[in-house]
Amino acid sequence: MNKQQKLNKITEKMHELNFSGAYYAKNNKSILTDAHGERNQSERLKNNTGTRFSIASGSKIFTAAAVCMLVDEGKITFDSKISDCLDIEFPNFNGEITIHHLLTHTSGVPDYFNEEIMDDFEELWVEHPMYLVRNLKDFLPMFQHMEMQNDLNSSFQYNNTGYILLGLVVESLTKMSFTEYVETFMFKKASMHHSGYFEMDRLPENTAHGYIELSGGYWKSNIYSLPVKGGADGGAYVTASDRALFWKALFDGFLLSDKILEMFLKPRVIVNEEDRIFYGYCGYMELDENNRTLKYIQMGYDPGVNFREVYYPESQKIITVCSNHEEGAHELMGEVEALI
Repeated sequence: MNKQQKLNKITEKMHELNFSGAYYAKNNKSILTDAHGERNQSERLKNNTGTRFSIASGSKIFTAAAVCMLVDEGKITFDSKISDCLDIEFPNFNGEITIHHLLTHTSGVPDYFNEEIMDDFEELWVEHPMYLVRNLKDFLPMFQHMEMQNDLNSSFQYNNTGYILLGLVVESLTKMSFTEYVETFMFKKASMHHSGYFEMDRLPENTAHGYIELSGGYWKSNIYSLPVKGGADGGAYVTASDRALFWKALFDGFLLSDKILEMFLKPRVIVNEEDRIFYGYCGYMELDENNRTLKYIQMGYDPGVNFREVYYPESQKIITVCSNHEEGAHELMGEVEALI
């Protein structure tokens, strides 16, 4: 199948899914990229391959990389205790929680959005209005005085609070806002010129609004469903092609030393033993039968946001799918991955 035939197949799939977003796929032979749907439904503005999309928890890899950059500089270690890094009181937290625990979702800290208890993200903002959440410290009232959710060193349990804490550590050590640090020392180094942490009430040009589907075929904006500005646990905006630049900068040594990069990419905890899915500082990964990393897996989901990505280290193949709807990215990923 030639390149045009592959593009046609993917376009058919996007129509079938009513997909809204963009994808970017690169292997050693070619690049496939296209967009579908609308970034602004009111103005009937179309998505394009340069449109910026929120990627929800797909941003956590930026937080982890930022922390690893500070480890590289000798400012902290993976064994540094959070109680020694932050001048903030968490009266009910275990004092032995380390950077490693937070990076691997094994700290047991209370998750401010526990998906096992809550299934509606909008419930969060009843007592803590989303329009007041623009900085990492604005999240503190949502978990600071809560009890531990699990024991320290418990099995993997996905946790957003842990990444807010990591972002606060970055701010404490650098004396910069977390988002400014990432944009300055990561996005610029990687030439990710179209990516950033934007405020939803003043988005830059060619940025997709997120949409939530209602009954009857209607849609609403997600502006009342998420914090005004994303941070260390999610909410960066990227173009699909900018993510490829991030991985290139990572493996080309522009962000981390060889030693820390190896630690960044290493599998740490079991997520699903049967499917050989592990989690490391860099996120999810699938191992082959010889315990080599077959691919790194990134994903993100928020109301009006759906993100999927795979990166194959041996072939440097990458597929990124960004959507400003809640569904479709996973299915489109499967189609593109099968083709390349």
